[in-house]
Amino acid sequence: MIFVTAGTQDGRELAGFLLGSGYEVTASVVSQYGGELLEEYQNRGLVVNKKPLDENALEQYIQQHAIDLFVDASHPYAVNVSANAMTACHAQGIPYIRYERRESAVTYKKAYLVQTYEEAAQKAAELGKNVFLTTGSRNLEVFAQSSALQDCVLTARVLPEPDVVAGCIGLGFLPGQIIAMQGPFSKELNMELYKKYKAEVIITKNSGQVGGTDTKFAAAKELDLPVVLINRPKIPYDHLAQSFAEVLAFTKKIYGNVD
Repeated sequence: MIFVTAGTQDGRELAGFLLGSGYEVTASVVSQYGGELLEEYQNRGLVVNKKPLDENALEQYIQQHAIDLFVDASHPYAVNVSANAMTACHAQGIPYIRYERRESAVTYKKAYLVQTYEEAAQKAAELGKNVFLTTGSRNLEVFAQSSALQDCVLTARVLPEPDVVAGCIGLGFLPGQIIAMQGPFSKELNMELYKKYKAEVIITKNSGQVGGTDTKFAAAKELDLPVVLINRPKIPYDHLAQSFAEVLAFTKKIYGNVD
């Protein structure tokens, strides 16, 4: 059984790809909504785990469900997920491979690269008062509680999940500051949202083309808006693949069915 962390679009597609290649696959997500997005593959035999798994729970799951290969397709910025996965795999003696989408090339002259969310908040405050956040919900508290942004108006674009919206409200975001929408977002839609919310600066992450980085930048460039880009964290993975074909080749080696 192959275990795939599948909380992203390409993670879900990779789980379906491995399933279609003839392997038994378990896909792990952290929300009911994530599970719903996998229904197509469940009808073809995909097993779905919807319970959050910390390092200990992950080790138990690997043992109890006879997992013999771990494919980490979590979000490029989910460093704790990847670290816990590698530790659990080492403890259980099973191979681990990281699938990571390619980064988008950044050539925009008004792009400002930073390493942390805190740096992003500071830089954004220097560039504008109306700050449009496209970084997801997991680190919103950094921006909501930033002293540098206390005089700014923040708009957060997040997934349309009740818990996520409730979390935004809990951090002090007003309903008019929350955009609860599921991507992908085209250049044109990004432009309309930037204009509607009077964005003066965009904060985003380099999540690659699948994550919508390209269209965010294209829209910002069209409107001549500065973009603060949080660089990806660098982790020494056991094995790294940047295509489904590379993951499949690794899988075939593990199972001894190399072409």
